[in-house]
Amino acid sequence: MNRTDRLYALVEELRAAAPALRSARRLADAFGVSVRTVERDLRALQEAGVPIWAEPGRAGGYTLDASATLPPLGLTVEEALAVAIGLGVLGNSPFRDAARSAARKVTAVLTEDDALRTARLASRVHLLEAGDRNPAPTALAGALAGGRVVRMRYRDAAGNDTERTVEPLGYIGKGEDWYLVAWCRLRDGVRAFRGDRVVSVEDTGELAPPRAVRTEDLDIPHGVLRPVLGS
Repeated sequence: MNRTDRLYALVEELRAAAPALRSARRLADAFGVSVRTVERDLRALQEAGVPIWAEPGRAGGYTLDASATLPPLGLTVEEALAVAIGLGVLGNSPFRDAARSAARKVTAVLTEDDALRTARLASRVHLLEAGDRNPAPTALAGALAGGRVVRMRYRDAAGNDTERTVEPLGYIGKGEDWYLVAWCRLRDGVRAFRGDRVVSVEDTGELAPPRAVRTEDLDIPHGVLRPVLGS
């Protein structure tokens, strides 16, 4: 994480936690930097006008002005653990950066005790993976959210590369594999592209035209599609 991203993330963490205090040590551990670096970053934010307040003393720390805070989520430890597991499943997906950021925000709104209990429980949960998958490019997630056309280099199962210009329509997750469902302009139809076979992605900036996709168009031979927000 570069310094600009870290400064933004620091503000978001303090915003989510407020009015609770966050010590420099806890912030340093969360972002993998030294306490001195965190303190320097916080001073820079204060000088830039961000309403961060410091509380001295052993039990002190930093907080953000209440007018700039997020409401508490009120999660139980079990709910926080479920969220952490769900976000952890996205580790190789195009959404992994957003998942890590969301995980930090969830942790930030927990009490110190609940955060420690959640972390202890989460350390007992593991995901069994093949270990031979490349992470799907995160640019694919941004293209879907922004509704933009992307140009990508795709490697098929035989190792052949092709250049594709596609209009992202959605994603299908199967185990640790993530498939981009898109309208392929090369094939003039709906296709599914496995994320770890996408070698490179370029956002063209072009807005994709509206298209509807039906599950029956995908011709999936095995399994049943379940919506993420389904009951």
